[in-house]
Amino acid sequence: MSVLFVTGTGTEIGKTVTTAAIAAAALGQGRSVAVLKPAQTGVAAQEPGDAAEVERLAGPVTATELARFPEPLAPATAARRAGLPPVGPQEIADAAAKLAASHDLVLVEGAGGLLVRFDADGHTLADAARLAGAPVLVVVQAGLGTLNTTALTAMALRSYGIDCPGIVVGSWPADPDLACRCNLADLPEAAGAPLLGLVPESSGTLSPTVFRAAAPGWLAPELGGSGAFRTHA
Repeated sequence: MSVLFVTGTGTEIGKTVTTAAIAAAALGQGRSVAVLKPAQTGVAAQEPGDAAEVERLAGPVTATELARFPEPLAPATAARRAGLPPVGPQEIADAAAKLAASHDLVLVEGAGGLLVRFDADGHTLADAARLAGAPVLVVVQAGLGTLNTTALTAMALRSYGIDCPGIVVGSWPADPDLACRCNLADLPEAAGAPLLGLVPESSGTLSPTVFRAAAPGWLAPELGGSGAFRTHA
């Protein structure tokens, strides 16, 4: 796949670090990578956003933002309150296609969950992915409650006719409880898609050198990894 959208079942579940891990694995294979953040919210003008964080952790990617809104809100709301034009799905799809023409892999990281509104017409990341004809990877939580949100996100993707190549647990605890351990078997069933990675919690605090060396082991071969995580699952 040359373009891969990355969404989550909610906020603060590891989308950016997962995106960075996929980027690091691809760079380690000698592939060129672009990271597109359609709408960055909750970050001031001079502060680094999610795309910059991916670049810091993963290495030399082409980091691109289409819009930035200062308040930490859904993109449509943040754009309206800032008095700025929102980002529409066609703009996102066109930007991804342009980057794909000069990169081996384009990672498009959404904001929050799949159906968060990007504009006043209610368009979402799913609309952009459908226009782009691109699959959507879903980053999920490890513990209680994740089966429901994962199943709902997968149902939404199917309703849009969008392929989901798999799911990644975005913050796998060092000492997983019973629910986490059971969810490893149950999550693929809830998603209707395979488990393609376990990203350890606090991975974003690792030094870039350590992160880049470790990232392939967190991911399945379908995402450029070694699949080593499966021996611990």
